[in-house]
Amino acid sequence: MAETGLKILADSVILIDHFNGITSATEYLSQTQGRLAISVITRAEVLAGFEGKDRKLARTLLDCFPTLIIDRTIADLAATLRRRYRWKMPDAFQAAIAKHHKLKLATRDVGDFPPKRHRFVVVPYVL
Repeated sequence: MAETGLKILADSVILIDHFNGITSATEYLSQTQGRLAISVITRAEVLAGFEGKDRKLARTLLDCFPTLIIDRTIADLAATLRRRYRWKMPDAFQAAIAKHHKLKLATRDVGDFPPKRHRFVVVPYVL
């Protein structure tokens, strides 16, 4: 289960928005400090967009958040979710991690994660 106090899993788009200067994302990260985690998926997707000193700065910020891993149970759940909802595998992993740890998934990706259909999804801001 998730660490005590964690309530939210941030999808990659939230961190990417922050790094792209979207004020709403930065404010959301600040407001949820101590209650928000990231997954290994988010870490990899975010770091893939950086090189050199910028990569080091990105890693420093990502290190501020607990990073939830994928284990056998989560992999099995992701497979089920991918089959059921036809999600891409990274999205299925994000959902599986959130569900396994009983966390909300904060995302702007309402195409794959419509909040009316998936009650574990929250959309913290709209662009």
